[in-house]
Amino acid sequence: MGEVRLTPDEGTPTAAARSRRAAAFAVWYLRVVTFVNLLSAVWVSFGADIRRHNDNEFFTPYLLTAGFASALWSLVMAVTLRRRKRASWILNLALSGLFLVFMAALMTDRQFNRHAPNWFSLVATGLFVGALLVGRSEFYAKGDRSNPKLASLVAVGGLLVTSLTAGLLVMATNEAPHASRSSFLEHWHYGFMRLISISVDDQRYPDIVTPGWVDVFVNVMSSALLLLVVYAAFRARRATDPLTEDDEERLRTLLGRHGDRDSLGYFALRREKSVIWSPSGKAAVTYRVVGGVSLASGDPIGDPEAWPGAIEPWLAEAREHGWSPAVMGASEEGGTIYARHGLNALEIGDEAIVETAEFTLEGRAMRTVRQAYNRVKRAGYTVTVRRHEDIPEAEMAELLRRADDWRDGATERGFSMALGRLGDPGDGRCVMLECHDGKGELRALLSFVPWGPKGLSLDLMRRDRDSENGLMEFMVIELLQQARGLGITQVSLNFAMFRSVFERGSKLGAGPVLRIWRSLLSFFSRWWQIESLYRANAKYRPIWEPRFMLFEKSSDLLRIGIAAARAEGFLEAPGLPKWLNRKHLESPR
Repeated sequence: MGEVRLTPDEGTPTAAARSRRAAAFAVWYLRVVTFVNLLSAVWVSFGADIRRHNDNEFFTPYLLTAGFASALWSLVMAVTLRRRKRASWILNLALSGLFLVFMAALMTDRQFNRHAPNWFSLVATGLFVGALLVGRSEFYAKGDRSNPKLASLVAVGGLLVTSLTAGLLVMATNEAPHASRSSFLEHWHYGFMRLISISVDDQRYPDIVTPGWVDVFVNVMSSALLLLVVYAAFRARRATDPLTEDDEERLRTLLGRHGDRDSLGYFALRREKSVIWSPSGKAAVTYRVVGGVSLASGDPIGDPEAWPGAIEPWLAEAREHGWSPAVMGASEEGGTIYARHGLNALEIGDEAIVETAEFTLEGRAMRTVRQAYNRVKRAGYTVTVRRHEDIPEAEMAELLRRADDWRDGATERGFSMALGRLGDPGDGRCVMLECHDGKGELRALLSFVPWGPKGLSLDLMRRDRDSENGLMEFMVIELLQQARGLGITQVSLNFAMFRSVFERGSKLGAGPVLRIWRSLLSFFSRWWQIESLYRANAKYRPIWEPRFMLFEKSSDLLRIGIAAARAEGFLEAPGLPKWLNRKHLESPR
């Protein structure tokens, strides 16, 4: 059975269940209102009836006012309430409470009592207010403390800009016979009233007549401004505390003791991440908040017995701030522990791991790989394998410059399987592979992070585009052949997304759904290296270890996918150009 969460305002599990049901009712009320508002916008006669009721002696329930703008507003309220925003609860309670008091005051009015729909509206609004009050403990998510100030600035500044724009547009398109009699102040006032009220009493402005498209444009600006203000008011807290020097030192200590458990463990030291510790300090979860998603990566760091002590406060913090918790790239062991805390698991691909003692170029199955390796070797290419700490400072600076020049595009990529830096003094145990051509010119780089005392995990790949084809494969094989001298027993290579689909979908007896799924992924592989990454790693005959994404609600999957794409660098959010921060080298796996 699932664990029942009790808040200070709830004394029994029954009270907790009642509170959850009331909160769910409030959210569904707003969803139904959104649907009706949207329906009334496309069903003209139905929408006209609703608006006529609101204009005369009829009253509709809270937020049921018809039209796209009304649907947009009620949808935003439904979404923010579903995310348990405390600010949204306060705003809805205030507005619906005032509306309920207003209707209750009219109960003695004869015209109000003549119409049964008024009583329905009174009861529906009363049920919504009651649901908010009963479910108050479910709306606990805190927003950023700067939200009220930011929302006010957006509202004032946006209203100023949009009203001036509307005034100028109205003045430029005024079609009234005596348009010259109207001053700019009157044009501005007309535009301003249309911004805040959607419709305007034309009798007040006899010398202003505008084309229909102008009114539509002003209304669109009004809706856009409303969205911006609501976003500013209800946005989730984004800023979290990055790793401190003390946090990093403690994480390195845990990696020294338990770093061999997870090949992605060292990437927890990525400095844009935040960390939550277990009470004992023996385990930690590292994460980053992106687009309202608290995105962890890999398994928790430290002793597995202490993992629950770090997972629980991480989940509690996510709920406190209204973030959606998610994990990218957890192993089967880590995913099992996360699943015990209420998260659902979805297999997203496999990690290619090569046991160096078992790797060989001999045999018929390795013939193609062996021929490609020998071709590059005959061309005069050589590989140098060194720990970062063994590279002189001047040489490291040159490697950084070349790696930066060879980066594929301006976008830095990587989060769950990339360190995000190169050449840092604290990463001395990382391993660098430098490939030179027959003339001694540097042509490619590979960097691996430590995976416990005897393993390596791929971090960075850079190469000169004019170099020989197959250079990366040549470097990986050289590492696998030299690994024994470095005391390396296992190497983690690229992550192959949806590998099992490609493998099983091509076999005899594969079902139609699997074949369609494989064909769809092959189509998208033209732009994203999905199938090619699988094929590139399969040639080393690795051990495939599944990796999972963990999430709380299926309805959050789209949100989580966008947040993960942003964190990995595949989607760009507005901000400073990435080239301003080019020293932070990251790479996809």
